[in-house]
Amino acid sequence: MDNVTPLGGDVYEIDTRMAGYSGITAGYLILGDRPCLVETGTSTSAPVVRDALSSLGVGPDDLATVVVTHIHLDHAGGVGDIANYYPSAEIVVHEKGARHLADPSRLMASAKMVWGDKLDVLFGTLAPTDAARIRALGDTGTIDLGNGRTLASHYSPGHAKHHVGLLDSLTGDLYVGDAAGVYLPETGDLRPATPPPDFDLDVALGSIALFTALKPQRLLFSHYGPVKDVPPTLERSAEELRIWVDLTRRARDEGLDLDHAVAMVRDRTRERYAALRADEATAEQFELLSGAPSNVAGIMHWLDRTPR
Repeated sequence: MDNVTPLGGDVYEIDTRMAGYSGITAGYLILGDRPCLVETGTSTSAPVVRDALSSLGVGPDDLATVVVTHIHLDHAGGVGDIANYYPSAEIVVHEKGARHLADPSRLMASAKMVWGDKLDVLFGTLAPTDAARIRALGDTGTIDLGNGRTLASHYSPGHAKHHVGLLDSLTGDLYVGDAAGVYLPETGDLRPATPPPDFDLDVALGSIALFTALKPQRLLFSHYGPVKDVPPTLERSAEELRIWVDLTRRARDEGLDLDHAVAMVRDRTRERYAALRADEATAEQFELLSGAPSNVAGIMHWLDRTPR
């Protein structure tokens, strides 16, 4: 299939074709003795992911585990649908997100407030998962991939309070979710993801430091794809966070409202990102993944509850 890319080590990148776009959100299949899907993509992507797994020989009773880095709808919106397709799979998530997978009503209501009419087009509806099938992780945990291979889970908040990074014991791959930001392979751009309400600069920098300390061989971004240049990429991830926070703080200190703060930060960061100088489709893709309004709103929210 043209949306499945082998990455070595029995790892396959799956383009979930979020909202019909290519290169927006990736799921990953680790095809060992106990096949494991990392990230489901959105609810509307679930059939795309199922077809990809089928093309790799994974049938309805073959998938052992589904694990999500966090419960935002672009990563976990398809969990309920995928759980229905694969009745034997255990669903693994951090303990702070588990209840929202069992009962998504509050999560969907808040998503509706944020996205409005775009919700159905971008994400669809997160279906509930039987609570008995959900395994809630603490600050660390282990997922058995078979044959002694494991995924070690490491709590990594800052982007979201229910976020984990996942380290593959065989390949050294680290699934970074959104904790290291959004990477655009076409241009090599890296931009922070700082949406409200959970963004916290100090906590986010701590999670990036944890990722560095784990010494991964490769970073697998949910947005989007593999990156082998690990230490410089994580350094840049931290630098981008600091720059966006510094600029947003300046806008706030000048008394700018949210719209004017967004305009200022967008203007002053534009030169950092080749994507915004590329063709219109690439720029649109970048804004959809890590929009300046969402980023600045999340930073403002953090500044409002953080003493200077």
